[in-house]
Amino acid sequence: MLETVSTTNLIVIICFLLVLSAFFSSSETALMSLNRLKLKNDSKNKKGAYLARKLLEKPDRLIGLILIGNNFINIAATALTTVVAIKIAGDKGVAYGTAILTFAILIFSEVTPKTYAALHPERIGYFAAFVLTPLLKLLYPVVWATNLLTNGLLRLMGVPKSIAQEALSREELKTLVIENDMLNPDVHQKMMINVMDLDHIRIEDVMVPRNEIQGINLNDDWSVIEKQLVNTYLTRLPVYVDNIDQVIGILHIRTILTMLKNQSLNNEKLRKILRKPYFVPESASLSAQLREFQNKERRMGLVVDEYGDLVGLVTLDDILEEIVGKFTSEPGDRGLKIIQKSENEYLVKGRIAVRSLNRRLQWKLPTEEATTINGLITEYLQDLPTKDLAVSINNYRMTILEITEDNIISKVLIEPPSN
Repeated sequence: MLETVSTTNLIVIICFLLVLSAFFSSSETALMSLNRLKLKNDSKNKKGAYLARKLLEKPDRLIGLILIGNNFINIAATALTTVVAIKIAGDKGVAYGTAILTFAILIFSEVTPKTYAALHPERIGYFAAFVLTPLLKLLYPVVWATNLLTNGLLRLMGVPKSIAQEALSREELKTLVIENDMLNPDVHQKMMINVMDLDHIRIEDVMVPRNEIQGINLNDDWSVIEKQLVNTYLTRLPVYVDNIDQVIGILHIRTILTMLKNQSLNNEKLRKILRKPYFVPESASLSAQLREFQNKERRMGLVVDEYGDLVGLVTLDDILEEIVGKFTSEPGDRGLKIIQKSENEYLVKGRIAVRSLNRRLQWKLPTEEATTINGLITEYLQDLPTKDLAVSINNYRMTILEITEDNIISKVLIEPPSN
């Protein structure tokens, strides 16, 4: 039958098939490259985006349809090319025809359309959805049968029949946030990335260490307690008996302002208005603890280790600062200011958190080995520190300037890498 069709008509049909092949190839690339967030927004007022979103809800059917269409077209083009080659050059022309068709498919039906589709996914994808949607309905029995056989083979290979689409990993989400041009200014991107990191940051990384906890000893003279209440910059204070390990409650300063003013407060009255202490494990993630603070309507937790010993204190502000950065440079910084001595020298306290330095100065000091600069240097030395000793950690030169009687590093001069 094909022998009766003119060579010119056959070549025209082959060219048309190559165009159809290019359509299927570009459709696959475009639809799979669509930004899901933008697609969701566009689907509210663009029919093409809505259809594309519906197609992508069943990616196995979509891919099955595209592959069936593309393979059928390429096979048909191969058959017609063989007929044309035989007509022109006899049996010897088959090899030439195959080579020419392979080159044509590669350039005109694969590389070029897929490259264009990758650069303009919305333009191609939304248009393709208008064609593929009715085509999927028309060829659904064939697509269904093909997927059935494919799933059967996958089961024989030990692959489940259907695998739910995996959620984006943390790193993939970070990349999506960074590359999304709609997020401006950059601070919004940084906040979203910080939120994603909360699952991987432990309370022990941000807590106030035990030896820095400011609290009220209920056994002190009332004059001492009153002076402490008047001068404190904190809104909540743990109250203990004799030592910080014996915490009996949490005091909210605002609840006693009137009583302080009227001088109607004393040790016993103070004990009665305390809120029950709230203990949290040091190994909990910040994301989990943030939810617990919300559920229990708390803003402060006393951190305990695996043995139940008090090791620190964490507040809601400590967690929020991991997302939005430092709220203030008031006395609440616990004296942990960073003093820039020169263009490339910074003077810091040994107890300052490594994460805080990284966040505030955009540094890349390691956070796995220790929580504070003191801990980082001590862990690196594997020995007791000495004054004026200099070490290099991740190309950050650190010089120990002061050490306490307990061999704790109290002041360090840090020189970050010049680049």
